Amino acid sequence: MKQPVQPDVRNALLMIALISVMIVGFSLVISSGQDPVIALQTFSTRFLGIFIEAAPFLLMGAFVSGLIEVYVSKEDIVRLIPRHPVLGTVSGAFLGFAFPVCECGVVPVTRRLFMKGLPMSVGVAFLLAAPVMNPIVLVSTYIAFGMGPVLIGRFVITAIVAIAVGIVFALSARPQDVLLPVSFAPVTGGSGTPITDAPVRGSRFIRALSVGSNEFFDMGRYLVIGTLLAALMQTLVSQEQLLTVGSGVFVSVIVMQVLAFVLSVCSTVDSFLALSFVNTFTTGSILSFLTFGPMIDVKSTIMFAGVFKRRTVLFLIVLPFLMTLLIGVWINLLMQY
Repeated sequence: MKQPVQPDVRNALLMIALISVMIVGFSLVISSGQDPVIALQTFSTRFLGIFIEAAPFLLMGAFVSGLIEVYVSKEDIVRLIPRHPVLGTVSGAFLGFAFPVCECGVVPVTRRLFMKGLPMSVGVAFLLAAPVMNPIVLVSTYIAFGMGPVLIGRFVITAIVAIAVGIVFALSARPQDVLLPVSFAPVTGGSGTPITDAPVRGSRFIRALSVGSNEFFDMGRYLVIGTLLAALMQTLVSQEQLLTVGSGVFVSVIVMQVLAFVLSVCSTVDSFLALSFVNTFTTGSILSFLTFGPMIDVKSTIMFAGVFKRRTVLFLIVLPFLMTLLIGVWINLLMQY
């Protein structure tokens, strides 16, 4: 039986990965043909921009995670979530209205819910849907696009994809094959341990802050690595290079999905960026940008590695990508007739 990676070993691997990303990144930026000083300034600006935008939402998610640890019991999870796999998965897609977090904050919240005994398929649906299916994004999308096909399509497509992927996990995977040991709830037979082993004295709220603080720094390492990769890709691959091939029923959807993955824009503000593409890109590609990007981007992909096994992370990228691609192309074909 394969032994789980010990925390000290995992921390060392993360540090090696961080240093490697920095070395490779600086090497690629300097050798990209651009002026080294300008390229490094661009890289630094984009890194800080992405990190400063994402860090508050990760902090909010970590704080919610601490509140869940202290104030939500396993019995509450069992009582509130339907036992039927399909109904439970559907409810997971709408949990974002109870826990309004973006793609950065949703990862620590999901991991904490898994540790509380949340069914895997429900957690997967929540993980993919919550960055869109929450009141903050609903308001921002309405302000940008008004009541219309983009607003409605964004929420409908997100729900369809998240529920479908959640059901796939419910029918074909076991928690021990999908989750890292640290994400297991003890009642399900997992070997993980809580992130904070030592008891915390004081009020329950102080304990929630302590748990949230540990969660923030634990997941923050993945955010830093993901932000480095996103900034590197933005520096080496210009938006102009992507946009020049962004026409057509099929290609436009691919380009906007890649753009969403590379830019790693927070779901609370990505509607205003998508609005700038309305006159040059198809409706299907705009909707693909607004649905795939909040589910999967560079920084969230790295953060998934702190919750799921590597093979699962691959599935969590490929399945939403293919589904949003097919839906986007289908919408473009409908708009032509």
